[in-house]
Amino acid sequence: FAAEPLKADRELVLEAVRQNGIALCFAAESLKADRELVLGAVRQDGEALRFAAEPLKADRELVLEAVRQNGIALCFAAESLKADRELVLGAVRQDGEA
Repeated sequence: FAAEPLKADRELVLEAVRQNGIALCFAAESLKADRELVLGAVRQDGEALRFAAEPLKADRELVLEAVRQNGIALCFAAESLKADRELVLGAVRQDGEA
């Protein structure tokens, strides 16, 4: 586990989440709200959406990327998006149990 100052180092965290999206859980809270960084994480592992800041869980484009990578990510989307047909379809196509 990195020291606290390194958890806020954008370049370092971006590289980490591109290797393992779940590494987002160790990022500073401010970086969990960084759209580009979270997008990199969910492209690597859709379940990283669980660690994103709440406003990003309502970002349709970002959630669509997450569910296309891992349908289970739909569980971590904002409630308002769970009724979006395209998102649900993308999740089910990726994982029939979504």
